[in-house]
Amino acid sequence: MARQVTLIAKDEAATARVAVALAPLLRPSDVILLDGSLAAGKTFFTRALVRGLGSDETVTSPTYTIANIYETPKATVLHVDAYRLKSAQEFYHLGLEDYFDTGIAVIEWGERIAESFDTALSIRLGFGEDDTARVLSISASAPRWDAVLDILEALA
Repeated sequence: MARQVTLIAKDEAATARVAVALAPLLRPSDVILLDGSLAAGKTFFTRALVRGLGSDETVTSPTYTIANIYETPKATVLHVDAYRLKSAQEFYHLGLEDYFDTGIAVIEWGERIAESFDTALSIRLGFGEDDTARVLSISASAPRWDAVLDILEALA
């Protein structure tokens, strides 16, 4: 059964702090599935996460390229947009498997291919009380994420 932690970020800076707090807890082969409606902040969250991992690369939406790759001191970050993918099989035909063993994968619109990742951390970004507030629903069922969820829950 999946465990869920809900965090309220009152502004963009608070959303970035969650991503930066998550960054040092990640390790190679981790997969993060990001979901939320358009303009909910998936790419913004990824930008803050990559910065938290020690990179100053410019993080952009992979909407048109499908995948962007960022080098960080901790691991390569594979940033994928699954919005236009029709299936997990189509995702695997992209030929990105090597990154999953040695890198950290962040997949926007991850629900579309979630069945491929039974140990992923899922983060749903929803709109809060105003334009900049966000509700982050963070969940996982794999034991790997128990300590991570404990640490993130303490941010609430």
